[in-house]
Amino acid sequence: MEILAPTPENLRRAGQALAHGGLVAIPTETVYGLGANAFDEVAVARVFEAKARPSFDPLIVHIADLAQVERVARDLPASAGRLMERLWPGPLTLILPKREEVPDLVTSGLPSVALRFPANGIAQEVIRAAGTPVAAPSANPFGYLSPTTAAHVAAMLGEKVDFIVDGGPCRIGVESTVLDLTGERPLVLRPGGMPVEEIEEVVGKVDLWDRIVSAPKSPGQLPSHYAPRTPLFLVDSGGLGKAEPEGRAVALFFDGASSAAFDATPGKARFAVRRFLSVQGDLVEAAARLFSTLHELDRLGFDQIWAERLPERGLGRAVNDRLFKASTK
Repeated sequence: MEILAPTPENLRRAGQALAHGGLVAIPTETVYGLGANAFDEVAVARVFEAKARPSFDPLIVHIADLAQVERVARDLPASAGRLMERLWPGPLTLILPKREEVPDLVTSGLPSVALRFPANGIAQEVIRAAGTPVAAPSANPFGYLSPTTAAHVAAMLGEKVDFIVDGGPCRIGVESTVLDLTGERPLVLRPGGMPVEEIEEVVGKVDLWDRIVSAPKSPGQLPSHYAPRTPLFLVDSGGLGKAEPEGRAVALFFDGASSAAFDATPGKARFAVRRFLSVQGDLVEAAARLFSTLHELDRLGFDQIWAERLPERGLGRAVNDRLFKASTK
């Protein structure tokens, strides 16, 4: 494993490694992805092996040019064109009918493919240098915290990766929103970095997927995912005052106001440490800090982590979704 600075020469090296069957971790605006040539089944199999990822969980294919869409997808609905024009590149993954050339291993045998155009210049340059769409789930072992820095990738995957391109911390910090366009109405399969409200400005009202599912159509639909090793307990906003932690526990607040309300709660539970996703209550900042904060807390060796839900709007939906999947049920 070699960590590469994002110089033009290194980006070409990373792209060529992908073209020839290598595994390369690349930064995006959401999280770091573990990339492989989407048309190379052996390379894609290495992704599953490196992540210890169930074969039934589909991968997202990343492109760096709209001209690459037709290499992966077919029979695009009109809504897809409008979304691509308005919201790509960006943290939005579209589920579309797939072309036969896309290996079933990438789509878990489904007739649809998850497709995204990341808004990160480094990722785009690597994909262009590869000359092929790139299948790239998050660069972490399956079920664990998603990586938002190159150091996270190195710590979790190490020598299982050929190269890690260091693009610094991810700007958004939670995975992309996944929107299924294969049904009668657009359906959000996974809330993420693209707020639902922005999608609805383009295509009108969308449906939200029911979390209880046995056959995922996209990444991130399994009920337990993104989990730290430390047990995490999720409560409603204001619920930490009634928490009953065992052993040394940490409290994770959304903002300073929720912490102040906790301090005013009679008989409040005691926590060894408290952390804030955003002191000012900024949902964008909270989303960007989520995984890095959980990585930090996981390293501290506490017995439990207790977290409060965020407001169910904008990127708060995405953060709540990740916290729910990471939590002890």
